[in-house]
Amino acid sequence: MNTLFAADALLPGGWAKNVLLSWNAAGQLTQVQSAAQPAAGAPVANGPVVPGMPNLHSHAFQRAFAGLTEYRAQQDSFWSWRTLMYRFAARLGPQHMEAIATWLYAEMLEAGYTSVCEFQYVHHDADGRPYADDATLSLALLRAARKTGIGFTLLPVLYQTSGFGGLPPNEGQRRFIRSTDSMLRLLDTLKPACDAQGARLGLAPHSLRAVPPDALREAVAGLEAIDPSAPIHIHIAEQTKEVDDCVAWSGQRPVAWLLDHAPVDARWCLVHATHMEAAEYERGAKSGAVAGLCPTTEANLGDGIFDFSAWRHHGGAWGLGSDSHATVNAAEELLMLEYSQRLAWRQRNVGASAAQPHVATALTLEAVRGGAQASGRAIGGLAVGQQADFVVLDAAQLALQGLPAPDMLSAHVFASHRTSAIDTVWISGQPRVAAGRHALHNEAAAAFVAARSQLLQENRAP
Repeated sequence: MNTLFAADALLPGGWAKNVLLSWNAAGQLTQVQSAAQPAAGAPVANGPVVPGMPNLHSHAFQRAFAGLTEYRAQQDSFWSWRTLMYRFAARLGPQHMEAIATWLYAEMLEAGYTSVCEFQYVHHDADGRPYADDATLSLALLRAARKTGIGFTLLPVLYQTSGFGGLPPNEGQRRFIRSTDSMLRLLDTLKPACDAQGARLGLAPHSLRAVPPDALREAVAGLEAIDPSAPIHIHIAEQTKEVDDCVAWSGQRPVAWLLDHAPVDARWCLVHATHMEAAEYERGAKSGAVAGLCPTTEANLGDGIFDFSAWRHHGGAWGLGSDSHATVNAAEELLMLEYSQRLAWRQRNVGASAAQPHVATALTLEAVRGGAQASGRAIGGLAVGQQADFVVLDAAQLALQGLPAPDMLSAHVFASHRTSAIDTVWISGQPRVAAGRHALHNEAAAAFVAARSQLLQENRAP
């Protein structure tokens, strides 16, 4: 029977009591009934049910790199970190990619993410040559998603230059480079594979510094011919140097330039968008685009703090990503987002809203809604027509025991170990995590450690 009864569930409009969830064979919710009675034989959730969190920004291979740059060898910045990351990626093979991504996606599911947008920019072999099958690394990621059961949006990255004004790519970028025609051929190849496993295909122009204006225009037009509603994600305004370089090149800041020269609308996700002026916050929010916030990565790399209040003031949509995977934990990203705003404004409970005074509730609902939009998939929460993707919190966990449901979610985000309060995770009506563990946990972890060890040995070899 495709049903679950929850004493408490977080619906798009807020918390509801005695909720019966029902879904069809395709994993799509067909009934969300509050004030219901448990159906005969229907399982009962062990705690509050909350919508699964979409992860809107991931570079899967970087999970194996996490923690390896936390030492000072120079005046460190995003740019010095990037050099080390390129070195690590140089010898990554398809088998490494699949092993790392399989563990990462299992880890995401255990941490409350139920889908992921994979921003995939490693395309070619170690010498920068296309594989015999040009889609080799993309297919490795699709297999990892299929094995773990996580919802998936694949975003192959268009990358052509090393800086504004058409600067030639550097040696560390040789595995990323594609012509616009080559990218569109890859998308044509990948579309049937994505459709076959219920994944969504989009496009990621890497950044304004990596994609010249003509290529951006042609790539977006080509994508529209393949799928006019496909998501488009772009890194933008992450670093102040990037902003300064864009102004020197064009006379405009990155977000302002993009809004003036590209058809930015609700299909677009502006990843980071950390450094904007007041007019950019207003215009960006009103474009309908999603701001893709990655709070733990932005903190790890010293990017800066997004003006969350300004974006929300203009009705801007937003969602969360784990990006470089310094942290893989949906609740941790919520906590970091809220705490960064408290530090910036010297206030508490910044993320609360008039409709939802509980910070964790307000942020969860908004992040799910924006993450679903950026994913291009029907994963916008516990509502009829959406996928049955949800997380059951463990009401017996010490931090949650005896609390009302809104306080249980608050305790999960602010007072627990954040994964310890997760009981089960369901994707399309199928339980993928039980008692906090994915079925592939041990197998995937062992393969991940082996892949990382091999990569580290190869990178240390003379």
